[in-house]
Amino acid sequence: MRKIFLAAVLTLAGFTGATYGQRIAQSEVPSVIVNLFQQTYSKAYDVEWKIDGASYKVEFELGLGIDHDVWYDKSGGIVRQKTDISKNDLPAKVLSKINSDFSGYRVDDAEKINEGSKTTYLLELKKQPEEWKILFDSEGNVLEKIAD
Repeated sequence: MRKIFLAAVLTLAGFTGATYGQRIAQSEVPSVIVNLFQQTYSKAYDVEWKIDGASYKVEFELGLGIDHDVWYDKSGGIVRQKTDISKNDLPAKVLSKINSDFSGYRVDDAEKINEGSKTTYLLELKKQPEEWKILFDSEGNVLEKIAD
């Protein structure tokens, strides 16, 4: 779980280059992956491909500039997905936990992360002078909490 959270935090922090993937041209991505991506996300724009360890990561936007990241294995299977979401898209149990345990904090950034059958939510909560990066499961349980 710590590895998932660390990867999510690095994504949120915007690490790039050797630390978190190397940018590559679409022509360097296996055609099976490119074809699956284009079929699934035909309206994607601002598409950027990276090699991330053994995975191919694609960063793109849909609709109103909503950021998406998808990691594919070499055969085209989706390993992980990350999507920016609004506070209104959070599960009721996560919102309830925020209201009870983080009263007065505002949600500054929210991401939904799907990895296998597991869904988590990485949130940046702020109340001056404090900032927290908190990983919740869909039941509202705090999995990790790091001062930012």
